[in-house]
Amino acid sequence: MLARRVLDRGRKGFYRTYLAKTERLPYIRGQIDIKHTIEKPWDVRVRCHYEEHTADIDDNQILAWTLSRIARSGMCSERVLPTVRRSYRALQGFVTLNPHTPRACVGRLYNRLNDDYQPLHALCRFFLEQSGPSHEMGDRRMLPFLVDMSRLYELFVAEWLKVHLPYGIVLKSQEKVNIDKAGTLHFDIDLVLYDVDSGLVQCVLDTKYKTPVEPAPEDIAQIVAYSEVKDCQEAILVYPTALAQPLDEWIGDNRVRSLTFSLDGDLEEAGQRFLEDLLSVTN
Repeated sequence: MLARRVLDRGRKGFYRTYLAKTERLPYIRGQIDIKHTIEKPWDVRVRCHYEEHTADIDDNQILAWTLSRIARSGMCSERVLPTVRRSYRALQGFVTLNPHTPRACVGRLYNRLNDDYQPLHALCRFFLEQSGPSHEMGDRRMLPFLVDMSRLYELFVAEWLKVHLPYGIVLKSQEKVNIDKAGTLHFDIDLVLYDVDSGLVQCVLDTKYKTPVEPAPEDIAQIVAYSEVKDCQEAILVYPTALAQPLDEWIGDNRVRSLTFSLDGDLEEAGQRFLEDLLSVTN
C-alpha cells in the first residue's frame, strides 16, 4: 500500500517547496552577501542567499528512508519487493537518503499541495517504529544488548555464498561432526563446500571476525582439525580485512590459506573477489 501510493504521487509529481540556501557561486543568484563581499573583495566567487525550489525535503526523504529500510529488511515477498524497489527508485534520483526516526513522521504541517502525504507518513511511522533501535540517543529506556559479530559475520558469508555459488557446488553451514562414537564430543564446522555430483568435500572454511597481522596458531590448528575430520586437503580461514601476512602453507597433507571477504566498500564487489579466490582453490 505504501509503495503503490508513493508511485501514484510520483505520477502526479512529488511535493516541492522553496528552501533557503547560502552558497559561493560564480554568478549572482538571489541576494548578494554584501558584508562578505566587502570583507573579501579578492574572492571571485560571490556569496549569495537564495531560495531553491526542490523536492529534496523532509517530506520526501521520510518516504525514501522508509522504503530503503523495507527493501533491505528481507521481509517482503517476491510479489511485493519489485513494487517497493520501483517506488524507492522513483525517489532515489532527487532525494538525499537521510536517516529519519518515527518521531519525524508526527506533528508535520500539511497544506493543499501535500495533504495526501499525511497517510503516507503515518504508514512510514508504523514501519520505522518496528525497524529496531538506532545508534542515536533517544528518550526511552531499553535493555542493553550485545551483537555477536563473529556469528553475524559467519552468517553473512554463508548466506552470500548460498546465493552466488555456481551450479555443482553446495554449501553446508554449522555442520556437526561427531568425534567420538557416543556423540558427546563434536565439531561445529562453520562452512563446508561439497561437490554435488560426487558428494566429496571440496574445502572447509572457518570465518574469523578479527584483524590480525597473520593467522593465529590456534586458528590454524582448528581449521587443520576440521580438514582432517572431513578428509579434505583444502582448509581456508576467512577474514574481514586483508592480512599483512596472508597464509598459504602445506601442513602435513592439508593446504591452509587465508582469504578475505572485506566489509569495507561495496559488499557485492568484495563478495565477487572472494568468490573468485575461493573457486580458484576448489577448481
